[in-house]
Amino acid sequence: MGSIEDKSISELEKQIFHKFRDFMTGITKFDELGTAGSKLLYGFQQALEFIRKPSINTNSKLINNIIKANETERLKSYVNFECKNRKDVVQNATSLGSCKQGLLHQIRDAKVVLDELEDILVNVTNVTQSIHGKLSALSDQDNVKLNEQGIYNDLEENTDICHSGRTDVTTTKFKENADYTSLAPLMAIVYSMVKQDYLMQERIVSALDLNVLSEELESYCQMWSLHPFINDEIMQQAWKYIH
Repeated sequence: MGSIEDKSISELEKQIFHKFRDFMTGITKFDELGTAGSKLLYGFQQALEFIRKPSINTNSKLINNIIKANETERLKSYVNFECKNRKDVVQNATSLGSCKQGLLHQIRDAKVVLDELEDILVNVTNVTQSIHGKLSALSDQDNVKLNEQGIYNDLEENTDICHSGRTDVTTTKFKENADYTSLAPLMAIVYSMVKQDYLMQERIVSALDLNVLSEELESYCQMWSLHPFINDEIMQQAWKYIH
């Protein structure tokens, strides 16, 4: 396989396109991991809230009379387990641990995908720089000016919009007339958004323990599902290149 310097501009553009498609496939993997993580986080919340469910107030005379009037072994066991079914307590305690372990695995897998995205971004940046170098050697300087500033301007207009979008990766043909040198800055912005989303998820998982407040846990679930750092407008721009 030849080096970057030995390839024509057309070949380098095709290389960028294929790498970009791999990049967006990685984005889909990251999104799928995030969806699975959201379910695990919700499971953790449900299990913890069950375990922390307040017991019956035995200081109440009415409640004490009811207990004494129905003092069966089943009721005694129920009261001794803080008014929870023994089986349900064990099941939720197990679910609590499973969800936390699942989230730890999810974070590790997401980091692997994030590292792969970074490697692709570095490769595309290097190839793009090579194309710029080849174009600068041409005599017609008017052909050297690319649409890089245009893509940056379009993206900057949307940087304050924060809501996520998802689209499946599809196989498509290389578009000869597209300016693939503009993909490097677009990928850099997408990568930055995804990395921030990952760091948020990592902090949430690290904060999960038996002492986390219910209000905090509810906020964690909402933020995880919301993906506040993902800009849907920019993601749609990215997906247009492979549709």
